[in-house]
Amino acid sequence: MVLLSIDFASLHAILESLYNEMMPLCEDMLGVAKGVAGLGALFYVALRVWQSIARAEPVDVYPLLRPFALGICILLFPTLVLGTMNSILSPIVQGTHRMLEGQTLDMQQYRAQKDRLEREAMMRNPETAYLVSDEEFDRQLDELGWSPGDAATRLGMYMEVGMYNLEKSIRDAFRSLLELLFAAASLLIDTVRTFFLVVLSVLGPIAFAISVWDGLQSTLGQWFTRYISVYLWLPVSDLFSCMLAKIQVLMLQNDIAELQGNPDYSLDNSNCVYIIFMLIGIVGYFTVPTVSGWIVQAGGGGNYSRNLNRTATKAGGFTAGAGGAVLGNIGGRIRGK
Repeated sequence: MVLLSIDFASLHAILESLYNEMMPLCEDMLGVAKGVAGLGALFYVALRVWQSIARAEPVDVYPLLRPFALGICILLFPTLVLGTMNSILSPIVQGTHRMLEGQTLDMQQYRAQKDRLEREAMMRNPETAYLVSDEEFDRQLDELGWSPGDAATRLGMYMEVGMYNLEKSIRDAFRSLLELLFAAASLLIDTVRTFFLVVLSVLGPIAFAISVWDGLQSTLGQWFTRYISVYLWLPVSDLFSCMLAKIQVLMLQNDIAELQGNPDYSLDNSNCVYIIFMLIGIVGYFTVPTVSGWIVQAGGGGNYSRNLNRTATKAGGFTAGAGGAVLGNIGGRIRGK
C-alpha cells in the first residue's frame, strides 16, 4: 500500500476479538430476562390451564413445556444458544476465508511475475530500456557527445524519464487509493456486522424472554433469522473478494501470456480494466447485506440495505467520474494531447 500502510487483517482480527470480549455482557441481561420470562410463563400456563378447565377438557401438558424450554435457553444462553450457533456457523466463515487466502496468494505471485516480465520486455527494447534501468540510462548518456544534437537528445531523455516516472507514480497512487477504499469498504461491512451481532447477542436473552408471551412468539424466529443473516455477511463478503481476486488472477495470467508471446503488447488497457474492477468491488461490497438476506430471509433491515446500496452507488459514480477525469487530464497533458 503506497498511501497508507494499514494492516487490515489485524483490524478484522480486532473486530473478532471485540465480539468475543463483548459476549460476557449478555450475562448481565439474564436477570432481567428471567424475570420477564417467568412472568410470561406464569400467564402462559395459567391461561391454558384455565381454558382447559373452563371447557371441561383434559390439560394438554406438551404445549406447556415451551416456556420451560425457553427458560433453560435463557439460563444457559452464552453456551447453549450462542455457543451452538457460532459452532455451526463458524466453519462457513473459515471455509470462505481459506478460499480467499488461496486466491490472494496466487494473485500476489502472478503480479510479481507480471512486473518482472514487464521490466524484461522494456529492457529488451533499446528505446524504453533507459526508462526502467538507471544503468542503461547512464550508459546511453555516456555514449552521447556534447554537440547541440546530443545535448537535445540528452535533455529529451531526461524529460522522457521524468514523464514516465510521473505517470507511473500517478497511476500507482490512484491504484493504491482504490485498493485502500476497497479494503475500507470490507472493514466497514465487518464493523457493522460485529455491531449487529453484539446487539443481538447481548439482548438475545430479552428476545427469548419476550417470545414466551402470547402474541410475541415470532420474536424467537426473527432473532434466529437475523442472527444467521448478519453472521453470513462475512462469508458472503469473502466470496465476493474471492471472485474479484480470481478475476485479477485471470487478467494477470492473460498479461503474462501476452508478454511472453507478444513483444509489442501494451499493459495500458489491462491497467484500466483493473481500475474498473476495483470500482465495481467498492460498490459491490455494499450489496453484501442484500445477498445475505437472500440466503436466510430476515426482515427489519430493508431500509438499512436500501440506504446503504443507494449511498454506495452514488459514491461509486462520483469516484469513477472523478478518477477518470483526473487520469484523463493528467495523461493528456503528459502525452501532449
